[in-house]
Amino acid sequence: MKIGCPKEIKNQEYRVGMTPSAALEAVTRGHEVIIETGAGVGAGFDDAAYTDAGASIVGAASDIFEQADMVVKVKEPQPVERKQLREGQILFTYLHLAPDEAQTKDLLASGVTAIAYETVTDKRGGLPLLAPMSEVAGKLAPQVGSWALQKANGGRGTLLGGIPGVAPANVLVIGGGNVGTHAARVAAGMGASVTVLDRSLDRMRYLDDVFSDQFKTRYASKANTLELIETADMVVGAVLVPGAAAPKLISREELGIMKPGSVLVDVAIDQGGCFETSKATTHDDPIYDVDGIVHYCVANMPGAVARTATIGLGNATMPFMMAIANKGWKKACGDDPHLLAGLNTHEGQLTYAAVGEALGMDHVDPSSLV
Repeated sequence: MKIGCPKEIKNQEYRVGMTPSAALEAVTRGHEVIIETGAGVGAGFDDAAYTDAGASIVGAASDIFEQADMVVKVKEPQPVERKQLREGQILFTYLHLAPDEAQTKDLLASGVTAIAYETVTDKRGGLPLLAPMSEVAGKLAPQVGSWALQKANGGRGTLLGGIPGVAPANVLVIGGGNVGTHAARVAAGMGASVTVLDRSLDRMRYLDDVFSDQFKTRYASKANTLELIETADMVVGAVLVPGAAAPKLISREELGIMKPGSVLVDVAIDQGGCFETSKATTHDDPIYDVDGIVHYCVANMPGAVARTATIGLGNATMPFMMAIANKGWKKACGDDPHLLAGLNTHEGQLTYAAVGEALGMDHVDPSSLV
């Protein structure tokens, strides 16, 4: 199979879909790999690293889309990229279709077979290709939130860890999964007073057993949420419904009970955001104010630490990429129900139920295609 990796073109996205290590793995297995020139530079991989691995360098993204049997990326294809996709081609990347009707329609129109990293599952019920980026985003959330809390950025002027004689900031993390756990650990490590909200009693027992000396847990009821946002200096939205639009956990009206200059960090923005007032931002213009509350809603947070994020993502995606390359998408998905869960579109058909429900579109059972 010919595997192609274009340079990411989303605003300030420095990650790359294939590492030289992944390229070497594919070439060793008899596949051809083509990389757009400069694709890996933002993550610290120059063209020579890929040619040393046996890949070929091509001069333009159009060469990738024209030649590749499978296109491997990081972020969802942008409009100019979607126009170049075609039936019979495989797209393997993050998609986040539920809040993105335009992208969904374009992928269906192209006929491409699109497999989304964020909906591939594992036997434990986890999301193995989302997990490494969730870990990165979770660890970044208190870091960027503390920056947004600075007075010059519109925040309250509160130091996350306080100082002797001055109380630390109150940080509320909504969601105790992968993102939320890493966010809580880092915020607590920075000295903040941290509370994590979750609805799973089993998850809260786990967090309490392992991290009770670092942060507190509360049940994620509406009453508890309203009580805690009233005193929070920072709220991290870390709720995920796999493949579906994120639930709206704080309304615009409820911003009125928060302290002026407090910060919302919406890590769920790729799935539409979990605050009513969230809208996607970029690394070069990351924050905005609504009713005196600072919002940080960068849609590709891990792109800020591109090398760490690229290597972590590559470690997770490579086995699945190789299964698709070695077997073809149909057999690979037929052999592995967890990879089949990643199938979102095929030949003009929507194959992920949660996306169909979010967008009011018809969908088919992916198992019927394999």
